[in-house]
Order: sequence, then structure tokens, then C-alpha cells
Amino acid sequence: MGDPHSGLHSEQGAHRGEHPGRASDPVIKAHDLAWLEFTKPDLRKAEEFAAAFGFATALRTADELHLRGTDSGAPCVLIRKGPRERFLGPAFRAVDGRDVLRLANVAGTTVRPLPESVGGVSTTLVDPSGLPVKVVADMDELRALPAQTPLTINAGHGASRVNALQRPRREPARVQRLGHVVIQTTRYRETLDWYLRHLGLIVSDFLYYPGQRERGPVMSFIRCDRGDAPTDHHTLALTLGPANRYVHSAYQVADLDALAAGGEYLQDHGYRRSWGIGRHILGSQVFDYWRDPDGFLVEHFSDGDLFDCSLEPGWAPMTVSGLAQWGPRATKDFLGVGPAELIAVANGLREDNEFDLHRLRGMLKAAVS
Repeated sequence: MGDPHSGLHSEQGAHRGEHPGRASDPVIKAHDLAWLEFTKPDLRKAEEFAAAFGFATALRTADELHLRGTDSGAPCVLIRKGPRERFLGPAFRAVDGRDVLRLANVAGTTVRPLPESVGGVSTTLVDPSGLPVKVVADMDELRALPAQTPLTINAGHGASRVNALQRPRREPARVQRLGHVVIQTTRYRETLDWYLRHLGLIVSDFLYYPGQRERGPVMSFIRCDRGDAPTDHHTLALTLGPANRYVHSAYQVADLDALAAGGEYLQDHGYRRSWGIGRHILGSQVFDYWRDPDGFLVEHFSDGDLFDCSLEPGWAPMTVSGLAQWGPRATKDFLGVGPAELIAVANGLREDNEFDLHRLRGMLKAAVS
């Protein structure tokens, strides 16, 4: 039997005339994803899950919760108390305040100071799908916290560990940092070009619906352009769909054992795994997906691919079997197959956007491929 993943690793390049995956003259080149912002009605419940997931609390007031990893820098997640759970948008870190000013001048926005609890400056743009996007710089730097140490592995015939036992503790997998966010948009191509032009992001991989490559891609895994310095395979992923929404966010942990033992801890405390454990194809991360108490999908990951600016985008068909090299089959919960999604499809088809009947057929074909 042949390899079922053959041809799915997105190692094929673009055809003539296809999207180049980068803007020729971007306004700035964002350095990283800084944090994500949410509103939630119950900050106590949010903090309890965050601790079990492996965050540390950087700030807690009656109306605000800041969550951080062990790495130095800004918090990973900012949560404000609100009447309902809602994703407010991402914040990208610029190299410095001059880039924030340059972007504001081009976009016609205002540079404002960030709250004293964070420090620095920001400007807020709105992408073509209507999502507010902050670009920030010069924040106060949180000092690094004690990190979870990766286990010493005797790989193959290597003998790195002698006269010592392997006993990973069943405890929260300590989050090191925010890795990426995935966003669904009804205006995929316009939104993609907006991020490439304004933030200087570059595409690592494109996906297209089976049999629809001539209509262009429907998903892209996008990284920061740091020149020769390697960066995550994707910091942002955009996918076409019937509604504009948050899909998931991902947080790096030390290694597979931290991820797996941390998953056992989450299960012991009554939290729900969505999908995992497995290893992705695009990005290669070891992954484990969980639902927080408000229904948001969050991921532990480790051992992801790192690319510099020299790699051109790969192209591959979007398929369920292309989601993982190994691990359990993707669940309906992870894929978003349920009544709410069917309603979103019906509503999306009635509106003027890129998600039409032809794209719906492509999505359904991908779901069973």
C-alpha cells in the first residue's frame, strides 16, 4: 500500500500566474503576533481553565485578565469582562514605534498609547472581513518565568540519559508563548492581500479545494518575514468560509511529554479535548486541541517547522487526510460540523462574498477526502 500522505506535503510550487504569496512593497514587516483579545462574562472560570491549560496570570482585576507564557515579552491573551464571549481581534508586534506611525500614516489611523498595564503604543486597522487588527510596539517587557524543561531523550542508539528514569509529571503543560491564530473569512483573497501588503507577511503554504485549483487558493498559512532569521511556519492562517470568525489559536509548550501529560491533567479536571494528539503535515507541529469553557478552540503545540524568507509557498489540495501525518482522525468538533455551521452556510450563501455554491461543493469534497 502506498503512502496516503504522498502529494499532500505541499512541496509543489506555484503554477505560472498563481498568487506569489507576498507583497512586492509592504508598508511594514510585522515582527510577530503579540497577543489576542477576547471578552468573556466569567473571568474566574476563564482563569481556572487558563491555569489548567498552562498559562500564568500576569494581571487580574475585576474587569480584566492578562495571561502569559514563560517567555519574556507581552502577555499572550488579554480578556476583558463582557456580556458574552467574543473574539475582539489580534495584535501584531511591529519592530518599533516608527513602524506603527508609518502604518498609521498609510492607513489613515491614529497612534494611541496602550494602557499602563501593557505600555507602548498602538494603531488599530480593520481588515476586509471587518476584524479589528492592532499593531503595537514598545510595550513593557515581562520577565521570563521558570520554564518547563524538555525531557532528555534516548533517541535511536543515543545514550543521553543513563542511570536516570523518565517520569514526566501529570501537571499543566506550561505555555511558553503564543504561536498562531487561525481566522475564517468570507472575503479570503481580499483579506489575504491586505495582510501581505500592510504587515509584510509571507505565505508558507496555499491550499485549494480539490478540482478547483484554477479558481485560486482557499486557505493560506502565513509567516512573518524576518529575513534570514527563521520564524514559525505560520503566525496567521486564513481560510475561506461562510462566516467571519475565530477558528483557533495555538500556544507552544516544551515537548511531546509536556503536551501529553498536560492533556491528562486537563482531562482529569473535566475539560474537553477536541482533537489530538497527532502531528500536522503543514507546519509539522505535534498538536492537541481543547475547548475552553466558553467554546473557544485552543491548541498546545511543539516541534513546529521554522522557515526563513527564502522559501516560496507550497501548494496542495485541502483534504481531511492532509491535516495530520499521524494521530486520530479529525473530529466533527474540530472540523466544525454541526447545526451552527449549517446555519452559517445558509446565511453565507445569501450574501455577496467569495463563498458561493461552487466553493461549498469544494468544501464538501475536501471534508470527505
